[in-house]
Amino acid sequence: MKIPARFALSLFMFMVLFGTQVNAEIKSETIKYQVGGQPFEGTLSYDDSIKGKRPGVLVVHEWWGHNAYANKRAEMLAKLGYTAFALDMYGVGKVADHPEDAKKFMEATLADMKVAEARFNAALKLLKEQPTLEAGKIAAIGYCFGGGLVLHMAKVNPDLAGVVSYHGALGISANTKPVSTPVKTRILVFNGEADPFITKEHIDSFKQDMKTIGVNYEFINYPGIKHSFTNPEADNFAKKFDMPLKYDEKADKDSWGKTQVFFKMIFE
Repeated sequence: MKIPARFALSLFMFMVLFGTQVNAEIKSETIKYQVGGQPFEGTLSYDDSIKGKRPGVLVVHEWWGHNAYANKRAEMLAKLGYTAFALDMYGVGKVADHPEDAKKFMEATLADMKVAEARFNAALKLLKEQPTLEAGKIAAIGYCFGGGLVLHMAKVNPDLAGVVSYHGALGISANTKPVSTPVKTRILVFNGEADPFITKEHIDSFKQDMKTIGVNYEFINYPGIKHSFTNPEADNFAKKFDMPLKYDEKADKDSWGKTQVFFKMIFE
C-alpha cells in the first residue's frame, strides 16, 4: 500500500520529534585534555547500547563556560544516537556565576581567534579519536558565545558537515575569512527577534556574508523571542542580574526538532 506523501512527512516528523532509544544506555565521561599547555575538561556522551559507529556532534557552551547545561545538550544528542562532546573553551575552573566573569572569560578567548580555533580543533580531534565515531560525519552546535563560535568555525574548518547556532553572537564571525569558497559546511541559525544583543544590522550583515561566500544556510527568526530562549535557567539569570533573557519552551522545542531534521539531512 502506498503511503500518501503528506502522511509520510508527518510520520517522519513525529519520529524525529518524539522517537527515543527504547533501550538507551547513556554514558557520560569526563575527558581531560591539554591545549597549549593549559588544562581543559569536557564531557563525552554516547549511547552504549548502540553497536557500531555513528556521527559526532560538538557542543559549545554559552558565555558562562562549560557547565551542566552544555552537558545536558550532549546527553540529549547521545539519546538521539550521536556521539557528543561538550567541549571547554575557557579552561578548567573557568565557569562563571556572574555575567562580569562570563564577559571576561569570553573576551579573553576571543582576543586571539587562532587560540580559540586551536581549542575548538583540539576538541574536534578528541571526538574524531572516539571508537564510536563514524569518520567524516561531524557537526557542531553552540549557544550564545558558542553559537557565534561555531559560525566562525564553519568558515575555517571544512571537516564540519554542518553547524547550528542558537541565540548566537553573529558578530564573532563577521570578519572571518573562509579558507575556501563556496563554504561547504551547512549552517542553521535560530535567533530571537526580540534579542537586544542581535540588531537588524547584525542580521543583515550576516545574511549578506552568507550570500557572498556561497553558504547553504537557513536563518530562523522567532517573533517576540528574547536571548537565551533555549535555556530554562534564563529566567533566573534575568531576575538575578537584570538581564534581557527569557526562556521560551515553544521556541526551544521547535529549534531542537528542526535541528534533528537538519542532522538527518546532512548525515544521510
